[in-house]
Amino acid sequence: MENLQKTPLYPLYEKYGGKIIDFHGWALPVQFQGIIDEHRAVRTAAGFFDVSHMGEIVIKGKDAERFINHLVTNEISKMRIGQALYAIMCYEHGGAIDDLIVYKLSDIEFLCVVNASNNSKDYQWMITQKETESFDVEILNQSNDIAQFAIQGPLASQILRQMTDAPIDTIKKFRFEPHLDICGTPCLVSRTGYTGEDGFEIYVKNDKALDLAEKVLQKGMPMGLLPIGLGARDTLRLEATLPLYSQELSESITPIEAGLERFVKLDKDDFIGRQALSVQKREGVNSKIIGLRMIERGIPRSGYPVCVDDKQIGYVTSGTLAPTLQEHIGLAYIVSEYASIGQTLAIEIRGKKVLAEVIELPFLKSKNK
Repeated sequence: MENLQKTPLYPLYEKYGGKIIDFHGWALPVQFQGIIDEHRAVRTAAGFFDVSHMGEIVIKGKDAERFINHLVTNEISKMRIGQALYAIMCYEHGGAIDDLIVYKLSDIEFLCVVNASNNSKDYQWMITQKETESFDVEILNQSNDIAQFAIQGPLASQILRQMTDAPIDTIKKFRFEPHLDICGTPCLVSRTGYTGEDGFEIYVKNDKALDLAEKVLQKGMPMGLLPIGLGARDTLRLEATLPLYSQELSESITPIEAGLERFVKLDKDDFIGRQALSVQKREGVNSKIIGLRMIERGIPRSGYPVCVDDKQIGYVTSGTLAPTLQEHIGLAYIVSEYASIGQTLAIEIRGKKVLAEVIELPFLKSKNK
């Protein structure tokens, strides 16, 4: 693990029993107490996630709003200051470069939070588009200066309330406060997350992060807060049917194929990929992401072939034993003709065909409205 990148919170992993793995070049915990226990803690109480490996790119200048609106599929021009928005950045052919959260800090400054594995790629894409189209913006990759952690679960608000005098409960979903003290440390606090539960994502300067995280854990653990690893993060997001870049969304899987068309605003000003996505919306897609539930015993793992009548029609993108649902579930990218609810499929698991069926999404309906 010596050659891997480490977040400012890395010293906490050993203290709390984290099992470390290589995650896209980062030394991150896959679990602490165990994936099932951690998953259930987030669904019933709260979990603490280190997500400092994520990338933070600031875009500012008089053309900032217009520039980002040109880059992404969602409608940036209608955002209010203090609002966060999920968006997808696409190539001209409609495939996804990345999915990201955009924070509107002011009329001329935005924060884009991108996936860790795409950080450099996204930054270079933005620089190229700025130079190609001559936008008057400054693009700053501040990923090395900012740490991020999340508190997620039904008790997240109650726990965080003990650590600030600010009215945390007034922050609405996909809204944020840019200057809020947590345990006396100034942070940007956003009511967002990647679990399907209520919760907050907290951004803080790197040099303040470790001390703050320790205080949050010490104050929160008596109320049920547990440190959570990547394993439970994945089972939580899959139950909530939240896409993972490189699996449900990629250079070869467009937002329309991924079932994310609600985040593609074809009636806004022109954006990169609009023409290709318009054709898919109008004419339909040949393949798409579907949800499946195993009929026979077996876990549908990423990459497993999906078949009908011994013919491969696609592949599993994500799969797991869902701890909350107590079912083996998965997402798969398959030929659209076989995507009807109730369609029987076969997942090839270690050379054996195991029956599954297409089911309605999301797997777990969010209580976090």
